[in-house]
Amino acid sequence: MSAAATMTWHEDLATLVGDTGIRLPGAGGDAPAAANVAAVGAGWYGEEEEVRAEEGWVQQVKGFAESTAEMLRELGRGLWDVAAQSLAGAEDSELARRLKKRAAATGKRLSFMNEYLPEERDPVRCWLIVAAVAFVTLLVLGAGSGDETPVELPKKIIISPPSASRIQLPDGRHLAYEEQGVSADRARFSLIAPHSFLSSRLAGIPGISASLLEEFGARLVTYDLPGFGESDPHPGRNLNSSALDMLHLADALSIPDKFWVVGYSGGGMHAWSALRYIPDRIAGAAMFAPMANPYDSKMTKDERHKTWDRWSTKRKLMHILARRFPSILPIFYRQSFLSGKQGQLESWLSLSLGKKDKTLLEGPEFNAFWEKNVAESVRQGDARPFVEEAVLQVSDWGFSLSDIQMQKKEDRGFFELIKSLFNQVEREWVGFLGPIHIWQGMDDRVVSPSVAEFVRRVVPGATVHKLLDEGHFSYFCFCNECHRQIFSTLFGIPQGPIDPAPQPSDVASELAEEATAPDNLTEQEQGTSSLI
Repeated sequence: MSAAATMTWHEDLATLVGDTGIRLPGAGGDAPAAANVAAVGAGWYGEEEEVRAEEGWVQQVKGFAESTAEMLRELGRGLWDVAAQSLAGAEDSELARRLKKRAAATGKRLSFMNEYLPEERDPVRCWLIVAAVAFVTLLVLGAGSGDETPVELPKKIIISPPSASRIQLPDGRHLAYEEQGVSADRARFSLIAPHSFLSSRLAGIPGISASLLEEFGARLVTYDLPGFGESDPHPGRNLNSSALDMLHLADALSIPDKFWVVGYSGGGMHAWSALRYIPDRIAGAAMFAPMANPYDSKMTKDERHKTWDRWSTKRKLMHILARRFPSILPIFYRQSFLSGKQGQLESWLSLSLGKKDKTLLEGPEFNAFWEKNVAESVRQGDARPFVEEAVLQVSDWGFSLSDIQMQKKEDRGFFELIKSLFNQVEREWVGFLGPIHIWQGMDDRVVSPSVAEFVRRVVPGATVHKLLDEGHFSYFCFCNECHRQIFSTLFGIPQGPIDPAPQPSDVASELAEEATAPDNLTEQEQGTSSLI
């Protein structure tokens, strides 16, 4: 028998593994050492078998996944090659030409977005990627919104029975309005206030006290814009028709001579139209964070960017849709304030709010007003008036704010022109020359303070009151001291209502009383008169 045949199994193993430098006790033919090696070897082989079994299962799954991915990748390449071969030369077909025209038209429509993209970016491809990423993000957010925390269900919007007074306009429409303050015959000052977006005639000056109106002899008239509240819609309204509605309302309510116009936020757009189209009937304007057209032709690029700086991304998107794709707006409106459920103001209008505004909006007084005002605003349940209002804000107003006050153009000869170069001659102004007061909160994140600066630049006669630490709502809504400051600025020292002039019937009754006075003398008075 050979030497190899006489080797034990552990010696055979040692020759395969090599000399590791490990020496077990009882090397050689020692039986205990052999048993020890056998035990160690059996344990090592048992663990190796378990690891191999576990690794085999993992490797099988991994191999199956890799094989499947490889098959799908090869299938995709094959389909791509087939499609490329099939479409070879198809660029000259009628279908390809039509698709190219549509793609070019789409790229042209989206070119306005280039200013929001990095340089040398194709808007079509870039915005398709943005849309795809947004879609995936919404899916992920929706899948991860499985929060089991109970959420309070939103309250339903409760619409009260109709209660407004209404007048009929010359075109047959009806305009709903509401009056506060002193009566028409006792009013020293009359004010008309068009409301802002998602509002109604119930807004006016929120929280204005009846005693303050009485103290200044003021009559405040608010009304529903066409299609809002209880006012009939106007099929082709613009800012010119808005000013005429205001004029007809003043005539119907016997407002003599001139009245003040109040413009708050989006309602400032209609107040500006009154100054432009019916300046002879306006005594003055009280503006509170009034909006301006972000696309006004006189607005510089820097002023335009500052107007958008504090806006939320969603609000910017809503303005882009209103300007370019207004037919999409009803989808958003029906998901928010036209859903029949109450919601938060900042969420519905995509607003960013400062500290004071947040404190005001959290109060019960403002919430009660907000719920009632919104319910009246959406009474008719139609999205068209809101779309019209949103489109008016960002489209061509028909005038620039610089048209409200303009220097009169004079035809001068050559010598007059040379003379004016050496002598500063004050030029005559035309347009609305009455007082314009603008109150602007410096912490306003709805209408940027830069808008007030733009107005002061293009309307030299406007007086801007800067309000430190005030927001968009905090100075105008539910602030008695603020309202008193406003009225004192507009009207000076309070003089109370006007005593109405006596009517002819009243004069006749007074004369009759004087004629019958001797018959009513007391006995003492009759005795005194007989002694004279």
